[in-house]
Amino acid sequence: MNRHAYAGGGLSPIDSPGSPKNFFSATGGRRVATMGESGRGFHIGVDKYSDEKYQPKSARSRLQRRRNSLLRLGGLVTGVLCVLMLIFPSLRPAAALSALSVFSMGGGEEFNIETVRYYDLANVGGTSRGWEREERILLCAPLRDAAPHLPMFFSHLKNLTYPHNLIDLAFLVGDSKDDTAALLSDLLAELQAAENFRDTFGEISVLEKDFGQVVNQDVESRHGFAAQAGRRKSMAQARNWLLSAALRPTHSWVYWRDVDVETAPFTILEDLMRHNKDVIVPNVWRPLPEWLGGEQPYDLNSWQESETALALADTLDEDAVIVEGYAEYATWRPHLAYLRDPYGDPDMEMEIDGVGGVSILAKAKVFRSGVHFPAFSFEKHAETEGFGKMAKRMSFSVVGLPHYTIWHLYEPSYEDIRHMEELEQERAAQEEAERQRRERADRIQQDFDTGAMNQFEKDKAAMRDAVKKMKEVRGRSHPEEGWENDEKFKQQREETKRKAEEDEAKQKAAQEQEAQKQKVAQAAAAEEDAKQPGAAPRVKAEKEGALEPPGPPEKGSEIKMQREADGKVRIEDPLGEIKQLGGDADAAGDVRAQEAKMQDAANDQPAAVPQGQAGGGAGRS
Repeated sequence: MNRHAYAGGGLSPIDSPGSPKNFFSATGGRRVATMGESGRGFHIGVDKYSDEKYQPKSARSRLQRRRNSLLRLGGLVTGVLCVLMLIFPSLRPAAALSALSVFSMGGGEEFNIETVRYYDLANVGGTSRGWEREERILLCAPLRDAAPHLPMFFSHLKNLTYPHNLIDLAFLVGDSKDDTAALLSDLLAELQAAENFRDTFGEISVLEKDFGQVVNQDVESRHGFAAQAGRRKSMAQARNWLLSAALRPTHSWVYWRDVDVETAPFTILEDLMRHNKDVIVPNVWRPLPEWLGGEQPYDLNSWQESETALALADTLDEDAVIVEGYAEYATWRPHLAYLRDPYGDPDMEMEIDGVGGVSILAKAKVFRSGVHFPAFSFEKHAETEGFGKMAKRMSFSVVGLPHYTIWHLYEPSYEDIRHMEELEQERAAQEEAERQRRERADRIQQDFDTGAMNQFEKDKAAMRDAVKKMKEVRGRSHPEEGWENDEKFKQQREETKRKAEEDEAKQKAAQEQEAQKQKVAQAAAAEEDAKQPGAAPRVKAEKEGALEPPGPPEKGSEIKMQREADGKVRIEDPLGEIKQLGGDADAAGDVRAQEAKMQDAANDQPAAVPQGQAGGGAGRS
């Protein structure tokens, strides 16, 4: 350093009262500029040897240096910890996850203020691996008279596999007449009381706002065609209020979920997020009783646009709202629900124009860009269907998964309830009839068993008494013999034996009479044949099979035989071919005489046959 001194005219710098030497001594050796007394001179000077350079070090300076060293060491340790937390997410504290994952402080000094937060929205765009990048999700659920469904909904929340500390919950309770708000508070307190911080959710917001909903929550009122337009617009307002109040700059995704979903995969957030679409919805069905078919498509608000629907929209008023699933508006649109295949690929995508509100996963940038749920007629649609239309208009991707299905709770209608009551009455009547039938059968069986047993006992007792009395009677009449030698018993046994012999004799006599009848008939037939010329050759020919046997007799010419009261057999011969024979010995003798005559005729016949044959032959010639 060039040390110099400059002196102008006037007083000598050494002799002047304000000389630099004196001033340097007073100011600790710092370089100063002074004016002379007369003001005509200016002097700049620096002491050749600064007094401060050789002064001893004070305790204050040592403390200051130590503090600076500690600050540098602390900064180094903080930097190392930050690097480790960025590399190993498990080391990050829960309170700092939001700040470390979604925003960073700017490099300028203008953001180094406690009340200023800087967010880089480029880091919250939403990706297909959000659970790895620790992207936060805002889960929104509008509630109205939802107390019966809240326990089921919270059980689904606990089963979600997406990191719970990355999920912020937002509820809007409006126009409720039950204890939805009180029950919600109790369930939230229980949910956040988990011992493991990974099971607790992030920020939770509960909003209360009434929108003047007058439509009842029963199935007929909620799903009736007349109430659809006003109900959809009111629900759109509730969704917009909830979203605008709960959406934070740290959110990458927004998930809308109805509380009356009965069954859904635990990995639904990851499954939908993996497609990396701006707006994506699953297929929604509902179970039904077996007498109604077992299952049914539920959410018909997810569809592709059709030319018929566009032509219909052109004919409607400006404020008209088209709703799907009603005969009043035949749109002929392809519905996502009707394209479901239980065995199809669950990752198959289908571009759609309208979306249903049961389960919607959308990137937060869609809402930040201005897409919302129109509470008015937007292209003849409102609420979620209008949201899908608006997202498509702003060139966002809107898809549905026809084969990825969740199941909505079955809510029976009045007709279903009435039919179920009728079925229940029929079932009760059948059960009552079956019960009465079983009781009657049991009673009959019991009576039969009891009666048969009683009757058996009575019969057995009566038999014992009869035997006892019989023995007593026999003992008095024949004290020296047993009852087997009783005279009455012997008579009965002999009578039975005699009757058996008589029956056997009658049967034998009947058989003999039948054989006699056959013999008489044969004899009569032989006699008749003997009376006719050429009878013997005819009989011989019939025996040899050369001639056919005679046919049946003419009606009224049959020979009938019957036994008369005196034991004789009477033969009725209308043609007078045989004479009556008796059943005694004379009749038998007559029969033998008749047989002898027939034999003699047969013996005499051969001698006359040649002459007859010759004469017959000559006569014929």
